[in-house]
Amino acid sequence: MSIDSPTAAVPRPPARTAPAPVMTGAQAVVRSLDLLGVTDVFGLPGGAIMPVYDPLMDDEHVRHILVRHEQGAGHAAEGYAAASGKVGVAIATSGPGATNLVTAIADAYMDSVPLVCITGQVFSTLMGTDAFQEADIVGITMPITKHSFLVKTAEEIPGAIAAAFEIASTGRPGPVLVDITKDAQQAEAPFVWPPKIDLPGYRPVTKAHGKQIQAAAHLLATAQKPVLYVGGGAIRANAAAELKVLAEATGAPVVTTLMARGAFPDSHEQHLGMPGMHGTVPAVLALQESDLIVSLGARFDDRVTGKASLFAPNAQVVHVDIDPAEISKIRTADVPIVGDLKEVLVDLDAAFRAADAEHPHDYSEWWTYLNGLREEFPLGYTPTTDGLLSPQHVIQRIGEMTGPEGVYASGVGQHQMWAAQFIKYERPNAWLNSGGAGTMGYAVPAAMGAKVAQPDRAVWAIDGDGCFQMTNQELATCVINDIPIKVAIINNSSLGMVRQWQTLFFDGRHSNTDLNTGHGTRRIPDFVKLAEAYGCLAIRVEKEDEIDAAIQLALDTNDRPVVIDFVVSADAMVWPMVPQGVSNSYVQYARDHSPAFNEQED
Repeated sequence: MSIDSPTAAVPRPPARTAPAPVMTGAQAVVRSLDLLGVTDVFGLPGGAIMPVYDPLMDDEHVRHILVRHEQGAGHAAEGYAAASGKVGVAIATSGPGATNLVTAIADAYMDSVPLVCITGQVFSTLMGTDAFQEADIVGITMPITKHSFLVKTAEEIPGAIAAAFEIASTGRPGPVLVDITKDAQQAEAPFVWPPKIDLPGYRPVTKAHGKQIQAAAHLLATAQKPVLYVGGGAIRANAAAELKVLAEATGAPVVTTLMARGAFPDSHEQHLGMPGMHGTVPAVLALQESDLIVSLGARFDDRVTGKASLFAPNAQVVHVDIDPAEISKIRTADVPIVGDLKEVLVDLDAAFRAADAEHPHDYSEWWTYLNGLREEFPLGYTPTTDGLLSPQHVIQRIGEMTGPEGVYASGVGQHQMWAAQFIKYERPNAWLNSGGAGTMGYAVPAAMGAKVAQPDRAVWAIDGDGCFQMTNQELATCVINDIPIKVAIINNSSLGMVRQWQTLFFDGRHSNTDLNTGHGTRRIPDFVKLAEAYGCLAIRVEKEDEIDAAIQLALDTNDRPVVIDFVVSADAMVWPMVPQGVSNSYVQYARDHSPAFNEQED
């Protein structure tokens, strides 16, 4: 048809697009958070980030929660992310404000928590001059972030923040830092959204190779003593439902690491409990004596394997992880599978059912052995003899009275292990703790963040008297912002886990582990007075018949935080235990008591 024809299409000029609005870099930060769906951030202002705080004051979508210490902002953002599955956001100023975030960033890196930290930086013209409150936070955090951005112009801000969220939340989740100079925050530039995100080399693999799936399914169908070794990746991948389907299809025993508690229901008959240094005897020995370990989002951490060269000497290994760097890092994988665990589990389930149809599996002898271990070595504890409370009983009652819908954030040490052991977890995202870094002070701010993310759930911070003194200032944040967490201080007046090791391995020489906070001491500080000063409901419990009433009062109180000082025995120890540097076959269920076993040589 001729273009001169009256019916020919007439070319039209391209539609006019509205010009991109011009705004300051600081406004671009806040607008980017809005468009990314962020509703809550935790932070503390200072000179180099002050421009961002001005538009943040007027924003109707983002709730800013003013913390009392930047480490609290980081842990609160972690707790928010871990309880909700969303990306947590923390904001701080330059220099010491940014360096105070380092512990939380390292913690998020070790535990694969999606976290974006936005920090202010001195003027770009002053960088490298040792200017006031200058610190090379990009350089400092490089080993403990998935990526770090240094932004020196306003034009870069939307793209950097959008990319940070993309990196933090995809592949293996983790922390990303966006450091923005003050002149970039003050300058104006067109705000272009959505920005072009160019991340050369960043291509997380989500779909696993089919041949590897088939190989894994064959091993699982032909094994006689398999174990599904489930790590925190199962929770980060939101793969609990798919895990349950595969586990029930195979009938194999399941163990869940410290980071995976709740990924598989504790009440399930196939669940043997937590493996590792303070794991259950059945879980520890199941891995040690298996002929096939199917590692699902786990990384063969030293706290699980004991001495790695002696770990599960007769087991083949199928290792599934979204991070290829983890596979064969510690234990060589016979079948390496790189992919998103949620997708891999679906494929592996289908492949296993097909393989099982050809070679029906039989784990009956294996289960006879494991059930014998369960019957002979149930998880338990010895009552105290000094008249003080048993910490295990206190924590168990918190779990029983709160139920599986609660959220439990713990500090680090003995109380962390007891909370992992004696609370029953039936769902993912109910158990929050610092697993890889072992960060004292994690519990209170993490519980605060979790309560912001899950306001309708009861949220407990189960803390030690040592950990509590590191971040208890965030109780002020909770009171002022109406965040009614419940804090259970398991107060043995000492750095309990260090004291336990001193008792066992240093001839009972308790060097610098007494804290003078509990029974028969000067009580410095008095936790009840301290909590009351912060505006909390404060309770001290010293008798067993007071435990349930105090917990119930805490559960019934939702107009302010509750702090309960549980005065417990300093002599209580965490059992079972595998001493550091030995084979897991030497697991002790009580002091100087180990199960009889037949050690098989390599």
